[in-house]
Amino acid sequence: MLQRAIGAPLDRIEGREKVAGQAKYAYEYEAERAVYVVAVSARIAKGRVVSVDESSARGALAVLWHGNAPKLGEDVDPELALFQSDRVAYRNQWVAAVVAETYAAAQEAERTLRIDYEEAENDSVLTEDHPKLYAPEKVNPDFPAATSEGDFDGAFAAAEVTLDETYRTPAEHNNAMEPHATIAVWDGDDVTLYDSNQGVGPVRQAVATAFEVDPSHVRVIAPHVGGGFGSKGTPRPNVILAAMAAKVVDRPAKVAVTRQQMFAVTGYRTPTIQRVRLGARRDGGLVAIAHDVVEQTSTLKEFAEQTAVATRMMYAAPNRRTTHKLAALDVPTPSWMRAPGECPGMFALESAMDELARKLDIDPLELRIRNEPELDPESGHRFSTRNLVACLREGAERFGWRAEPRREGPILIGTGVAASTYPARRRPSQAFARAETDGTFVVGIAAADIGTGARTALTQIAADTLEVGVERVRVEVGDSQLPQAMIAGGSMGLSSWGAAVVKACRELRSQLNGELPFEVHADTEGDAAGVDREPLESHGFGAQFVEVRVDSDTGEVRVSRALGIFATGRIINAKTARSQFIGGMTMGISMALLEESKLDGRFGDYVNHDLASYHVAVNADIPAIEVDWLDEEDLHVNPMGAKGIGEIGIVGTAAAVANAVYDATGVRVRELPITPKQLVERL
Repeated sequence: MLQRAIGAPLDRIEGREKVAGQAKYAYEYEAERAVYVVAVSARIAKGRVVSVDESSARGALAVLWHGNAPKLGEDVDPELALFQSDRVAYRNQWVAAVVAETYAAAQEAERTLRIDYEEAENDSVLTEDHPKLYAPEKVNPDFPAATSEGDFDGAFAAAEVTLDETYRTPAEHNNAMEPHATIAVWDGDDVTLYDSNQGVGPVRQAVATAFEVDPSHVRVIAPHVGGGFGSKGTPRPNVILAAMAAKVVDRPAKVAVTRQQMFAVTGYRTPTIQRVRLGARRDGGLVAIAHDVVEQTSTLKEFAEQTAVATRMMYAAPNRRTTHKLAALDVPTPSWMRAPGECPGMFALESAMDELARKLDIDPLELRIRNEPELDPESGHRFSTRNLVACLREGAERFGWRAEPRREGPILIGTGVAASTYPARRRPSQAFARAETDGTFVVGIAAADIGTGARTALTQIAADTLEVGVERVRVEVGDSQLPQAMIAGGSMGLSSWGAAVVKACRELRSQLNGELPFEVHADTEGDAAGVDREPLESHGFGAQFVEVRVDSDTGEVRVSRALGIFATGRIINAKTARSQFIGGMTMGISMALLEESKLDGRFGDYVNHDLASYHVAVNADIPAIEVDWLDEEDLHVNPMGAKGIGEIGIVGTAAAVANAVYDATGVRVRELPITPKQLVERL
């Protein structure tokens, strides 16, 4: 009897290639006679480029700027409209580029290039009462910016117990191991791009739009991607710059974004200022919830993070209000970073729930259970599955939950709990499945494996659907010539791709007539997501438990234990899933204690724009994290019964750490990251 592949801890299909250094990443492809391109960053925070002295760029083959750059299409994304005007919208915006025979020569040309600016006064600092604040029409991706149900003001004023606090999270920057990079090769009107991205489809479309060619003339190749965390979910200026430079000099062009440049041109998580108000009965039942968010966008384009959206469905309360306000500042445009919205928003909500529990003298875990909704509080629909309470109870038993601080000499020990959630969605995708003459099968889909193990999980899905062993299946991804697919983002990748692969493999089996090779194509556009058409709300849930040890003399915080229990549908690969959960929790601990992009408002620049001063968690900061999941299947989401897991691990972790710090010290920290300075002065 054939052993099922789905659920097994299968090693990564491409693991040996990566360990042996055989897997090629974007910048490593060979291109004959390639030139090197270095972008030139603006040295002012706002204003205009007056002139560029091209002759000053020592050793350059070409200098690109708004005075000589090719005209791009009118519909190009404003962040991708390189050198189309003299405007400088933020410090370190790319205002020119140099092309040279070697990378060293390009660096020298960039260093010597002289640019004259006309500087204007900049406005770069977000405040809760900023005069430019406005209410956007929608927040990412297309949620209403504000919602209201019942009479919040009246219910809050009449509540027996109330909480009204403000929580802050700083700007944070995605720092994947592989920086953004592109090689562009033109052949007449056709262009091939080797690019590091989370989806080849949007890159192809962006290049086609910018250079006004049909998308069929653009090929994007990205079989291996060294991480993204959302920053590679949309095309970045390196793609356009590589294609532009290659076209101008009529040679292949290579562009790699430096680590320092990544802090300006590849996106980041907006800072947030979040006011949370909770009104409750003395038994803990919530009667009113309000979550009001202030965040920033740029003057180039609007991006509004959906920070308060999770509050709309998390806990039962008849009177609710959520709002988002933006200030358009002279800063780079924020964008997606792992679990946009839910990650910062749940830090505020789950911290507030802990504070309310302390006020009520109710166990923080019990308070969450008492406010578990039967239906989605916003839509009134049933949940396809909702096992938050089961996660909380299972986690409490395994963690040995107790909100009772203790002391070992100068070390203060406390525990914290927080809930996790993330939407479970899918988008239309296409795939092919082919039976070969040698008894093997090939499955193709333009998916992106950004280090998550997607290639391996899709192999397992295909093998089970075809009812063959995984050794007989080969999956091809990361090429725009393959059937188009959803990007790796929003925890929708595997859910969307897997549904298309299942459909293609089922159709192949049903139509296989002995003639080989035989190939079928499948498209999930218009397919019903579930077993029926009842409108259901689908989310993953989890519970995070953390123990911290705080040095009462120095204020240093160490996480000594962490446990995550999740309910995210059927787990496709036990090994890679565990890795995803641990990775998310690690990033959440890093968010809680270390990560912060520090803006100097005078210059409109993040002063710690490198990995020497932008601190992320390393091995010494992270204990042995324990993760597990509940058996669950959700066929409403996709035919595998699985939910996305790439982002839920980071959600709630920072709140669990902050709650544990309060438990240990009695000091409530409402602004991340939690630093020794915040604690030692108050202990």
